[in-house]
Amino acid sequence: MSLSGQQKAPKYIFVTGGVTSSLGKGIIASSLAKLLQSRGLSVTIQKLDPYLNVDPGTLNPYEHGECYVTDDGAETDLDLGHYERFLNVPTSQANNVTTGRIYKNVIDKERRGDFLGKTVQVIPHITDEIKRNVLQLGETGKFDIVITEIGGCVGDIESLPFLEAVRQLKWDLGENNMLVIHLTLIPYLSSAGELKTKPTQHSVRMLQENGIQPDIIVCRSEHPLPVEIRRKIALFCNVEVNSVIEAIDADTIYDVPLLMKKEKLDQRVLYMLNVYNDQDADMELWKDFLGKLKNPSDQVRIGVVGKYVELKDAYKSIAEAFIHAGAVNECKVKIDWIHSESLTPQNVAEKLANLDGVLVAPGFGERGIEGKIAAVKHVRENSIPFFGICLGMQMACIEYARNVLGFENAHSSEMNKETPYPVIDLMEDQKDITNKGGTMRLGAYECKIKDKTLAKKIYGKALISERHRHRWEFNNKFQKDFEKSGMVTSGINPDTGLVEIVEIPSHPYFIGVQFHPELKSTVMNPHPLFVNFVKAAIEYSSTKK
Repeated sequence: MSLSGQQKAPKYIFVTGGVTSSLGKGIIASSLAKLLQSRGLSVTIQKLDPYLNVDPGTLNPYEHGECYVTDDGAETDLDLGHYERFLNVPTSQANNVTTGRIYKNVIDKERRGDFLGKTVQVIPHITDEIKRNVLQLGETGKFDIVITEIGGCVGDIESLPFLEAVRQLKWDLGENNMLVIHLTLIPYLSSAGELKTKPTQHSVRMLQENGIQPDIIVCRSEHPLPVEIRRKIALFCNVEVNSVIEAIDADTIYDVPLLMKKEKLDQRVLYMLNVYNDQDADMELWKDFLGKLKNPSDQVRIGVVGKYVELKDAYKSIAEAFIHAGAVNECKVKIDWIHSESLTPQNVAEKLANLDGVLVAPGFGERGIEGKIAAVKHVRENSIPFFGICLGMQMACIEYARNVLGFENAHSSEMNKETPYPVIDLMEDQKDITNKGGTMRLGAYECKIKDKTLAKKIYGKALISERHRHRWEFNNKFQKDFEKSGMVTSGINPDTGLVEIVEIPSHPYFIGVQFHPELKSTVMNPHPLFVNFVKAAIEYSSTKK
């Protein structure tokens, strides 16, 4: 039951974190949002990131994990991927704001003279800009509840302006129109055999020093919280006992919404926001997904060949897309993370042995390229299911040019500007660009799929829309050479002629895509490319038995 008609203004929820980073603020925010959505409410989630980069587009994945791209072309924090995967609703530029963007907006206004000669200060100008970005999502009229996750930890210097903005909003919005959820850690000391609440007490006290009293405290723990621990936290942190929520470690992040439902987090939130909603959270489809995820009838090993495999968050959306696709196929997908720098023509057969499929991952730069090409050659020649994404698709084209077309030293002009066969080349509209941030081909673009192709069989329709993030593309000067020799360009952008999908019909399953399908895979809508790739891996696995 929506709030529409009951009140004009949406309710606001802020999620802060303390004690340590990586406690899972994004998962808690997504889980709460899912429960509220399942009650019939319209919900969106926003991430405020304290770093000074305008966006994560120029960050190395080792710094901050993958860069998630929205339909409108925003390069955002990977937590937006969690928001979309849980809610099955697209996000936008407005859903991710960094300190860098806040300061840039304020400085741009100052340069225009918008402040009428006044001294520009953190308070009120920076805090006002933060509040404007928070409130503009609610002002669209689309949402009953806006959840804002504040990155970093309470106590971080860079987070102070965000916390001050939250303090001010408590006054601006009035009673029952916003609340603060504080996520903290309850460590277990094995030597003492005790759960310790002191870190949480200090974290809450630090939040209080910034003028913010949390309304709900969510406690991450490896062990269940006894009643006496909850009472102790409530007493020393000035909250009611039923506002102390246990967030015990889960087998999968997709368990968390049901764990939060069991803890009645959604009920508590609605009560404190004075929202009447008699519709219980309908999580039956979610439970069906979890049932399939946890009770597979098959198992396959997929090799993901990439250059950032030491940090799994660098390929977060790919890993989650395999979970979604595995559940649909009632199959456990075991991922072997393979560093492309470790692959050579001499060891590739050994390194890729026992795999049922190989995905060559996206990336930028020259490092590890030859390893990716070696992987493509091996799976192409040995009829192993192959899936290439962005740079992975480009490597498939380079490998084919070198070893099938006979174009010696064929390459991408990104890695070798002097190559005689630049089968992958810089996009024409990218050649005069000098600024790196936010200037790639970003966001959703249409792709027209040819009939009687693997892509058409997978998608079941002729026109699709997928998200992009790249500068280099397939060089159409060589398109006829590829088509004549057996590699089909099965997906084309209808406006630019850009090759979006390549495949080899003579191979059991070989497909490469220029876009990033992993960014659109959700629990309720697993991406068909991943679903069919896992299905092909199952079929290949059965031939080895």
